[in-house]
Amino acid sequence: MPEYISSEGRQRLIDELTHLMRVERPSVVTNVAAAAAEGDRSENAEYIYGKKRLRQIDSRVEFLSKRLDELTPLAKAQGNARVVFLAYIEVEDQDGDVHWFRIVGADETDAKLGHISFKSPVARALLGHQVDDEVTVSTPGGERTYTVLSIRVDPPEA
Repeated sequence: MPEYISSEGRQRLIDELTHLMRVERPSVVTNVAAAAAEGDRSENAEYIYGKKRLRQIDSRVEFLSKRLDELTPLAKAQGNARVVFLAYIEVEDQDGDVHWFRIVGADETDAKLGHISFKSPVARALLGHQVDDEVTVSTPGGERTYTVLSIRVDPPEA
């Protein structure tokens, strides 16, 4: 199954990778070299921390490089007749509360913004539905029922 991401989400990952490689890693390497030049490395906290940070950066760079190769970027949701990947969906829950969700890739979820992974139970239940459809979702907190109020390709006004 392909791994999807928005074009913006992919660009954020590329920017992070570029920053790590061009800014952060060279800075840490310089700090580690300066700390190593001070002599005894066994009790040199700057050297020990710098080496640890360098391993973290290298691990993240490796992860991002592999992840970017696996992802399929999509530019924007097309049409607003059905819930699709990257769509903004306004729903009303069984308590009468209104929520906005955007269905995004797993690498760009953000609960505060209402960005939910297309693999999440809520997104899987909503995908393919239309306005006025009722959708029941099994969540860890129990069954939730949502009514689709609107579907948009552009973000709602704040």
